[in-house]
Amino acid sequence: MTTRPNIASKADDPWSRMWCDTTPRHLAGPGDPRHVTQALRAAGWKNFGDPDFPHVVLASPDHQHTLVLEPTPETYSSWWRISSTPWGRWHASFGGNTPTEIIAGFTDAILHPPPESESDIWPALQAAGWTYERDQRGNEHARHPDGITTMERSATATSDHFAWTAEVALPNGLGGHHRLWHASFNDRTPGHLLAGFAAALTDPAPVSRGRYDVPHARLVTQVERGAQGDQLAAAHDARLKAIRTAARKARRTSAPTTRPASASGAKATAPAARSR
Repeated sequence: MTTRPNIASKADDPWSRMWCDTTPRHLAGPGDPRHVTQALRAAGWKNFGDPDFPHVVLASPDHQHTLVLEPTPETYSSWWRISSTPWGRWHASFGGNTPTEIIAGFTDAILHPPPESESDIWPALQAAGWTYERDQRGNEHARHPDGITTMERSATATSDHFAWTAEVALPNGLGGHHRLWHASFNDRTPGHLLAGFAAALTDPAPVSRGRYDVPHARLVTQVERGAQGDQLAAAHDARLKAIRTAARKARRTSAPTTRPASASGAKATAPAARSR
């Protein structure tokens, strides 16, 4: 039996640090990616990644959806890529500093059937205090009260195809901006997935982060209280258990049912079989 060596790693969380309730969540930094990946695994998604390469590659049980997490050093690159298959239907991407709790609002929605009515995210953003504008071309834009967080649906400069973007961009003091995180979605992205993202983005509840384990400590408030190691682990386990239960229920509901042959039918066919 091989003994696991004592190697310090962030995978040892949530026991390896002091945790703080951190607000606002959209400025709290990435958090633990397992909030997303283990939830999908609990729903039956399989990992097809190369264990010797620093990435995660997940596919849904029906192979209709995929997630790729590949950290890269580029500031503006997309670490998270989520799409429907075959490629060309809808796709979404998220930068490395996007809080996993906000990404989970999107990915958790994939695990549930779409609502009967189409979702509209703008009322939810306005209810959270965001300003909203629409121009003559149909471009739509919402801005958080902090002035640095936006979400918009706009046509590209060269066509009438729309795309969704959300980002946090900090002024750099030189007339430009430094992007903290970004998310993008093509216009085929289902409305209920966008609604899940928007709901998680505007949720006022704090998220757990280590002291100063945030991209910009001056932008957030951290209070050393609330859930710590065992409590955070228990909450995560409860989240995974609920997802497993829902996934099993969904599989039972969608499983085809075969009606067994009736006793009278069996008797009717038996003489015919003997007569041949």
